Amino acid sequence: MSSESERPNEQTPHPPSADSAHSSHAPSGQGQQAHEPHRGHGHQAAKPHSGTEHSASAHRASGSGHSQHAPAAHRQPGATHPDRRRRILWIVVAAVLVLIGGCVLLNHPAKKKAAPNGGATPVATAPVKTGNIDVTLNTLGIVTPEYTVTVTSRVTGAITEVRYQEGQTVHKNDLLVVIDPRPYAAAVTQGEGQLARDQALLENAWIDLARYQDAFKSHAIPEQQVATQQALVKEDEGTVELDQGNLEAAKTNLDYTQIRSPIDGRVGLRQIDPGNIVVAGGTTPLVTITQLQPITVIFNLAEDYLGEIAPALKPGHPLRVDALDRTQKTLIAQGSLITLDNQINVTTGTVRARATFANAKDELFPNQFVNAKLYIKTLTGVTLVPAAAIQRNDTVAYVYVIQPNQTVKSTPVTITATQGEISSVTGISAGAQLVTDGFEKLQDGSKISVRQPGQPKTATNPPAAGKKTPDAPGSTGGGS
Repeated sequence: MSSESERPNEQTPHPPSADSAHSSHAPSGQGQQAHEPHRGHGHQAAKPHSGTEHSASAHRASGSGHSQHAPAAHRQPGATHPDRRRRILWIVVAAVLVLIGGCVLLNHPAKKKAAPNGGATPVATAPVKTGNIDVTLNTLGIVTPEYTVTVTSRVTGAITEVRYQEGQTVHKNDLLVVIDPRPYAAAVTQGEGQLARDQALLENAWIDLARYQDAFKSHAIPEQQVATQQALVKEDEGTVELDQGNLEAAKTNLDYTQIRSPIDGRVGLRQIDPGNIVVAGGTTPLVTITQLQPITVIFNLAEDYLGEIAPALKPGHPLRVDALDRTQKTLIAQGSLITLDNQINVTTGTVRARATFANAKDELFPNQFVNAKLYIKTLTGVTLVPAAAIQRNDTVAYVYVIQPNQTVKSTPVTITATQGEISSVTGISAGAQLVTDGFEKLQDGSKISVRQPGQPKTATNPPAAGKKTPDAPGSTGGGS
């Protein structure tokens, strides 16, 4: 009965067109009586008269047939619109929450993990000391031999001998190359013969001149004949001198057929072979000789340092110069400053300097690039700190000084000189302890703990008892 009473209730939302369909099967008065008690009393008025029950069944039969053909638009609007509004509302709320969360994360980044040892930052320390330090100037230099000789031929001829080996160390006047000497030896012989003939003519002219002078005293010949003989003697004397010059030139050319080393040094790679024809004054070198001991290094100095270097460069007191490798950690050779150039390069504002090195073990090689370190002076009794302790910002250099309560305080310093890993500074006193490592989290007043040698820079808090550390090497995951 309850189901029968509910069905008329479901039919009430139907439009008037459905009611008109019901009225075709039941009288209008009975149809109103069947619906009105249901609206007014619900299930308690579910027992109608037999006629009314008949009309209700007829109404259900006709109503069911009508409800199958009712449009869906009349059933969905009341049920879908609230659901859709609720979904849109939840989407808007979720988007607002995501935006708020992102802003909070951007404005409040995650806090750094607290340092171990009760928030103290582990650092390495070093004391401030007093000592001496050298004021040096580092610059790039190039190894330059004192002498480099490119030997060419001064006569034309065929090479008959090559007396040197590639890379050999030779000495002055050592024979290096021999050019075929026979044409030049023949020229010497010709010169000697010509000189001998002209010397004989000159001697005969002298004899004739003496005879003519005696005859002239006896008035046997005229004076003109004596004067002519005197001129002939002078002519023969000139011829003899010419012959002597030609002979010396021929001997010199003969000497040029034996090419000797003009200096002590090392020869380079061979560029000619026996049998090659060379010409006098040719551009192809026969051999190149470079002096290696001693050897020099040329480097540039800024004009700003001349006021310190020039007074210190005195005879008998040379300034020390070290030649270092590319990393500036390995000493190659040690020498001394010889001189400065006589003028400043106006383009670069620098002056060239030359230092000499004994190079006894051939440590330096011509045209090699080295780092030249010039020692200008020595500062004594100054404050020395590790260079690693010095920090810099845009305006000043400073160090972190450890306070008695195990906190740090930044103190500005002025750097006066640096040598390797040590710097001399002003602004702090000897005996203070400085931070040399672990600056990432430091600021004025930060709590620190001194890290022992060999201890890692950062430590981790020990895991609780019975709890495994996540991602520990060899761990297989925590268990409950």
